[in-house]
Amino acid sequence: MRQREVIGFVVLFALLSGGCSRLTFVKPNLKRHNYRQTAPDYAVKDDPRDAQRIAAIDHVTFAEQQLNAGRLDEAQKEVQAVLKADPKSADAYMLLGMIAEQRGNAAAAGPFYAKAVALAPGRGAALNNFGAWLCGNGRAPQSLSLFDQALADPAYATPASALANAGSCALTAGQGARSVQYLDAALQLDPANPVALEAMAESHYRAGQYMEARAFSERRMAAAPPSVTVLQLASQIEQKLGDTAAAARYVQRIGQEFPQAKPVSPGDASQP
Repeated sequence: MRQREVIGFVVLFALLSGGCSRLTFVKPNLKRHNYRQTAPDYAVKDDPRDAQRIAAIDHVTFAEQQLNAGRLDEAQKEVQAVLKADPKSADAYMLLGMIAEQRGNAAAAGPFYAKAVALAPGRGAALNNFGAWLCGNGRAPQSLSLFDQALADPAYATPASALANAGSCALTAGQGARSVQYLDAALQLDPANPVALEAMAESHYRAGQYMEARAFSERRMAAAPPSVTVLQLASQIEQKLGDTAAAARYVQRIGQEFPQAKPVSPGDASQP
């Protein structure tokens, strides 16, 4: 039996260091949250009839390596080799979606993720990826059922990822109580999950529970390098707690660490 899993996403991506020993890509949402996607988890029996599929999996492995290195053209070539060996490879369509998003073409990525789900309708990784794409593209309520389906896959290796995504998306959809249920479950499985920690910080911030929001915000920044939205939320939290100096320091960090970001004032809720 052979097994491999990779996590991936779009436009701009950053390697996360906390909570997961496998390769991780993070896709920043244009609004607030990060949604985590997972690439193929699969198994192949040692059967001569599986030789072609094994060859396809080899190309999947090479495609993942090229994608991780940012060599998108090479990754694309490997994926085409996958499809030549196995035209019904859900893995190939997941990777095509990731490549499209890293090229900055989120619109093109959606049909690839949908195709992966059509080819492997019970596959946790495919369902999580498509759900994350839907949520990141303004269809948060629709994404939640896909995360639930992903969690129903007993072979899905990273349920904390789908739970964290579901929690973030439920919060985006205005379903606060449902969001907390998902996020609590995600953090029980993976206490350093950056997606869940960020969503928890915002959930408490929205509820006016600023001390709790600060605690989750600090845990989020300890779990992985912060994004602009993480630093901005931390500034907003400190402003509400009356620590204007701390709020200003977080904004200063945005300018230092993300010089391309739109300048904001301490506590300013506008997004870069």
